[in-house]
Amino acid sequence: MIGAPLSKQTWLHHLPAGFKLLFIAGATVVFFWIKDPSVLLASLALVLLVYFALGREAVLRLKLFRFMLPILIIVGLFQFFASGPADALATVSRLALMVLLADLVSMTTPMMAMMDAFLPVLRPLRHVGLDPSQLALAFALVIRFVPVLLDDWLRRREAWRARGGSRGSWRLVAPWIAGLLRIADHIAEALDARGLRLK
Repeated sequence: MIGAPLSKQTWLHHLPAGFKLLFIAGATVVFFWIKDPSVLLASLALVLLVYFALGREAVLRLKLFRFMLPILIIVGLFQFFASGPADALATVSRLALMVLLADLVSMTTPMMAMMDAFLPVLRPLRHVGLDPSQLALAFALVIRFVPVLLDDWLRRREAWRARGGSRGSWRLVAPWIAGLLRIADHIAEALDARGLRLK
């Protein structure tokens, strides 16, 4: 899931978090069964229409998916030589669909709503000594902040290139990790202030 929540409420915000998460799970299963690339491409077009329906802010987020292009090209070429053009197109479309759908859920679902959606599934783990609320918080944090960290890396890389650093982006790893540690400290302080610290 790629980015932070949308700043404005949309019609997709009003759908229950549990419904959206179940939809993603079901769509993943269905799309993996579909082999026809035309069906997958049509589904991809529908998802892109949803982005446009959510407004300009959602459409601009599509730029964040540029990092996926090399991955999709490599996967597509591998499938092309291994199974042919139809399988290559189907695989690339399927991967793009999953990431875009996941981002739609992430940017229209508050973290607390995600926690509430996870809790019913995680409650049985109480019987083996695990705290369902702590696990739900951990899952929600991963879903919310992994995309934020990815976005931070992309912005650092763009700034590096703007300064003429077309190569050697490995130099960004150390300051990026330092930034991750600062973000982790801020998150820990915020959780402590709310009595939600993970143990």
